[in-house]
Amino acid sequence: MANDYFIIMRLTGDILEFITDNILIIGVAFASGAMLVWPLIARSGGGASLDTLGATRLINDTGAIVLDIRTPAEFAAGHLPNARNIPLAELEKRAGELTGNKPVLICCASGARSSRALGVLQKAGRSEVFNMAGGLQAWTQAGLPVVK
Repeated sequence: MANDYFIIMRLTGDILEFITDNILIIGVAFASGAMLVWPLIARSGGGASLDTLGATRLINDTGAIVLDIRTPAEFAAGHLPNARNIPLAELEKRAGELTGNKPVLICCASGARSSRALGVLQKAGRSEVFNMAGGLQAWTQAGLPVVK
């Protein structure tokens, strides 16, 4: 029994020594792990996210409203066909412009801003709101049409 106690104390001492000797490496490992997990955490809080295939199915099957929340200059440079532009900064005030019961597909450049916009529309009472994962970048990479 006494030998077990000394073995445990020795192991505890070794672990503490390892931690103090390698605190910087351990900190970097935790920080990099957190950066890898953060997009999943941030995205999961917003709601449903669709890839380009899911987005085209939603548009074709339901006639979904495509909402581009980028700035007017970004929108003018290229956007999804039949998209409406309401910049994220104005969305809370202008959410009432999205009339009807059709689902809303939100698009931005990469999918980050649109996940924030999803929360704004849900607070405004919209239930069928979807974030297009990857945004316009994913759309163009899939070879889908862009209007300029």
